[in-house]
Amino acid sequence: MANTYSQIYIQLVFAVKGRANLITKDHKDELYKYITGIVRKKGQKLLAINGVADHVHMFVGMTPDLAISDMMKEVKRCSTNFINEDKNWYRGRFSWQEGFGAFSYSRSHIDRVVKYIQNQESHHKKRAFKEEYISLLKKFEVEYNERYLFEWIDLDGSEG
Repeated sequence: MANTYSQIYIQLVFAVKGRANLITKDHKDELYKYITGIVRKKGQKLLAINGVADHVHMFVGMTPDLAISDMMKEVKRCSTNFINEDKNWYRGRFSWQEGFGAFSYSRSHIDRVVKYIQNQESHHKKRAFKEEYISLLKKFEVEYNERYLFEWIDLDGSEG
């Protein structure tokens, strides 16, 4: 778009269906490289990507000509196909949960958000994903209904 200038930085958070611990250390680098390629093909700039076994954080510099939901739909669809059809990493079918979190930041926060995402493994030794996600929603004053958050499967297998 000619004469359109923007500065849009979005942290995206999305989870494995049922929050199953399926993003293993053996596969995560390859998965993150693949997702990076999807984001780049959509004309966006991936500033950071990381996560733990049950969820992923991305920090993206976005252009205004692409809806966040369209990019996330493509990331989830293509990465699911990559995992299930190209790599066949799991016996069953891998899938992402419906929905995602999207949180905007100013340019002055880039370094802090990148460091936060890079340190996901150590961060989650102290804080559970559910606690982290709800704190992001509260910090950004996002109204939510707990019934419609990600599916939370407790360690005993029940939904929580």
